[in-house]
Amino acid sequence: MNPIRLSLTTLVAMLLAWSWSSPALAEVPNFTELVEQLKPAVVNISTAKTVAQRSPLQRGPQGRGQDLFDDFFERFFQDNPRRGPHRERSLGTGFIISADGYILTNDHVVDGADEIKVKLSDGREFTGEVRGLDPKLDLALVKIEAGDNLPMAGLGDSTQLKVGEWVMAIGNPFGLEQTVTVGIVSAKGRVIGAGPYDNFIQTDASINPGNSGGPLFNMRGEVVGINTAIVAGGQGIGFAIPVNMAKEIIPQLREAGHVTRGWLGVTIQPLNDELAASFGLDKARGALVTDVVKDSPADRAGFKRGDIVIGYDGQDIDEMNDLPRLVAVTPVGKSVKVKVFREDNEREIEVEIGQLDDKQAASPHLGADKAEEVLGLHVTELSRELAERYDLEKGQGVVITRVVPDGAAAAANLRPGDLLLEINGVQTDSVAGFQSQAAKAVSGQVLRLLVQRRQTLFYTTLTIK
Repeated sequence: MNPIRLSLTTLVAMLLAWSWSSPALAEVPNFTELVEQLKPAVVNISTAKTVAQRSPLQRGPQGRGQDLFDDFFERFFQDNPRRGPHRERSLGTGFIISADGYILTNDHVVDGADEIKVKLSDGREFTGEVRGLDPKLDLALVKIEAGDNLPMAGLGDSTQLKVGEWVMAIGNPFGLEQTVTVGIVSAKGRVIGAGPYDNFIQTDASINPGNSGGPLFNMRGEVVGINTAIVAGGQGIGFAIPVNMAKEIIPQLREAGHVTRGWLGVTIQPLNDELAASFGLDKARGALVTDVVKDSPADRAGFKRGDIVIGYDGQDIDEMNDLPRLVAVTPVGKSVKVKVFREDNEREIEVEIGQLDDKQAASPHLGADKAEEVLGLHVTELSRELAERYDLEKGQGVVITRVVPDGAAAAANLRPGDLLLEINGVQTDSVAGFQSQAAKAVSGQVLRLLVQRRQTLFYTTLTIK
């Protein structure tokens, strides 16, 4: 036989055998059928509000904000140079979860809006009314009056998602209606410094400004996440709130317009191997109690500084963020058994869970509540990942992850990625220390800050509003 013909025959046989045996090729879903099925339940949301004044300092080289995790719609419309009172219009996405017109979206899509327009896939437009807000989880419930036979999206089970699984995003990026992108689940349980309930799904499905509040579908056509954030300057890195977290609060949003959460009353931090060993713990796990709020449920139950919470209501606490998430969904007044490691021994403490109010941090390891209110920023510990992202050396200080638009930090030209080293000459060695100093600030006070931006140190002042 001709050698060339033999080689070609062998190559074709190998390719056919590979294609028949490759599970990846056999499992590529039919996206077209899914898109036709799912698009009608996805809506475009346009909002408007009157803004008194925009700070010219919260802007990047191209006139856009530098938040570590970009708010999609907000960034797209922030290039208007007007400084005085004006109408600010923004775009986002949502999806219908009931036939009578309830729509789930992000809190930041509708926050402060006095005009909400919802456009369906068939072109009809309705006025939306906010029925419930949960800023802590960044979710909102909007209602439209459009009859009782609207197409709706089914809610899946995000705990069943697997890394590598196909997912689909449908949204309104840059105002381009009903845009469809696909990708995979890149990671689960991501903590990105957005708040105490961080537990994000990471995906490489293309997500852009305008996708906020839109659904992330699995290949069974079920919503498994709500698209919320992207990494500034990142390619193929987006984050979605697991739909199970939304399912826990939707009934409260619908019935009461807000969410009631459980409260323990401790400040916590993560452990590394060295810290765990110093306490006599076998490995880095659990949540280390750095402070106990006076007269809180934890205080009354006998929690102490230095306790390591390793179990809660029958569930293991492997990561620090597991604790505030579990406490949050515990009914107020319920007595739960908490397993702690103290003085080389494990013991159980029974505690009656209290109610978290707006003035209490769920678990203030991020200092989000008080810091946002007083200084207009969010901070977190300087992890290795953040140090690499912002070209900083691991050491003292806390890193700014978000600057609140028009807040005191924005007016001081602080940016996400800045390392806050001192406040009025006192070192900020930890988030707990930063939170303590922020709590002492009063309206009108001028704080002197020592800041490191990449490799440059500088002083600046911040006036408390």
